[in-house]
Amino acid sequence: MASNSIKEDTVIEHSVEQDTHTIVEQEQAQNVEKNNSSANPSSQQQLLGFAKKFSLDAAFLPENKQAPLEDRAYRRKKLDELRQQKNMEEIMLRAAQYCSDGTITDRADQDWFSHFVRLAEGISNKTMQNLWAKILAGEISHPGSYSLKTLQIFRSMSITEAKLLAKACSLAVSDGRKKNIRVISGAYQIPKLFNFFNRQRQQRLDLSLAGLNYADILTLADNHLLFEQEAESHALAKGEKIQFNYNGKPLSFVAKKADAILTFYKFTPIGTELAHLVNDNMDDNYLTTMKTQLAENFIIEG
Repeated sequence: MASNSIKEDTVIEHSVEQDTHTIVEQEQAQNVEKNNSSANPSSQQQLLGFAKKFSLDAAFLPENKQAPLEDRAYRRKKLDELRQQKNMEEIMLRAAQYCSDGTITDRADQDWFSHFVRLAEGISNKTMQNLWAKILAGEISHPGSYSLKTLQIFRSMSITEAKLLAKACSLAVSDGRKKNIRVISGAYQIPKLFNFFNRQRQQRLDLSLAGLNYADILTLADNHLLFEQEAESHALAKGEKIQFNYNGKPLSFVAKKADAILTFYKFTPIGTELAHLVNDNMDDNYLTTMKTQLAENFIIEG
């Protein structure tokens, strides 16, 4: 992160009203109190911390020490506005780091940007801010990269679900343009009379050993990132090759037998768009396992 980035407790400049300055100073004091608190606070302490941070703690005070309800509502609204402004300034600063200074032909849509701001202004988690910044930079550099529907889905995702997407991406293969992305789950040979009783005819990859269990797949499917049902490749002829890209490196599957088929979980269009946010991160152990487990039907090179 650049040294000129907006710090957590930095007062947003250009606040012109005196009461706004007071609100910001009070929020800073609350942040200091939070940082000095126990590393493992109780649920009550966490609740009180949120209540103070969002100006909802009046009910915890004696009635004679409570500010008027109208003042409390105003203070909470102003705090929320300041927080949203600070969030967006942080995202804009991060996005600038992902943009090049070269000229581009197409211009990003202003309505898209307005929709982006409404969805992103409530994001204060630094990891998620960085992902929103990548979305903004990607859309400005290549208009049409991220649909409004994708923004809506991403806004509903938690940091845990975002990490699940990153894990799926680390196991996924794609075509050269990263348009068709899939997580290979196994392989088999079409059953025929001569191979029907061959126990090695079908192989399954245990994705849970690589950190992606079936519950995770269902979670990704619930977020419209992955199709829940497995898909299949066409039946390959003996010696036929399918070429993939695996986290930036070429990977080819050569059929050792006629009618060999790959099975996989396919990314949805939304999942495909969001996969571009994730940096290449090859899982060498998974690659080794895939080469070993699918060796009955495929030679995997790469």
